[in-house]
Amino acid sequence: MAPLAPIQHSVSTWAQPLPPEASDERARLLAALAQQVCALGPGRLKVAVDGRTASGKTSFGHELAQALAARGRPVLRASLDDFKRPWRDRGLYDRESGEGYYRNAFDYEAVRRLLLTPMAGDGLCALCSIDPRTQIDHSETCVQAPPDAILVVDGVFAFRPELNDHWDLRVWLEIATAESIARGLARDGGDGSVMRDRYVVSEDLYAADVDPAARADVVIDNSRFDQPRPLRGLIA
Repeated sequence: MAPLAPIQHSVSTWAQPLPPEASDERARLLAALAQQVCALGPGRLKVAVDGRTASGKTSFGHELAQALAARGRPVLRASLDDFKRPWRDRGLYDRESGEGYYRNAFDYEAVRRLLLTPMAGDGLCALCSIDPRTQIDHSETCVQAPPDAILVVDGVFAFRPELNDHWDLRVWLEIATAESIARGLARDGGDGSVMRDRYVVSEDLYAADVDPAARADVVIDNSRFDQPRPLRGLIA
């Protein structure tokens, strides 16, 4: 077996661990998707993985990165969570209500300037702007994307108009709202108010504004991690 191509990860301390080994069914789906991505061309590519909170975006991004690296393509991994506006500025706007989170939490200009535009240019990218946990600014910490690199970015709201035209392939992970809440509570704890009042509200606004599932090139039912089900766009 050929060695994996390199995968460069963000310096963010918010990073989630790599997921456990995939089931055979999940591995086959990821291999098919990786083949579909690679078929887009030999140059630098940008892939977005979107979905509701706790739909499995970050894990899926890690898994897809591994599948792409197994095909010899170097990968850069990033998350939109590392491109939120700094908490020190939160008095300037609302980002804690559902609508405020949707409208104001993310710095899309920084995503374009630090990450997406460089991928289409000299390849010198910052994979993290503001660390969500430490609030340290890493916008000057750059990596060089090889000429055949594939950028895999996970995050909510990835298909908003500010970013949508930059992607070469868009993946939407479909789960029910109730499942999103249950997974979010299991992951984050608490009384569920943040899930219900911020994330669900913001994601409902997103769905009404842009219909992200309709914008996706590939839609996957990720309700069961061991048995993901392609709904649209995956080329077997």
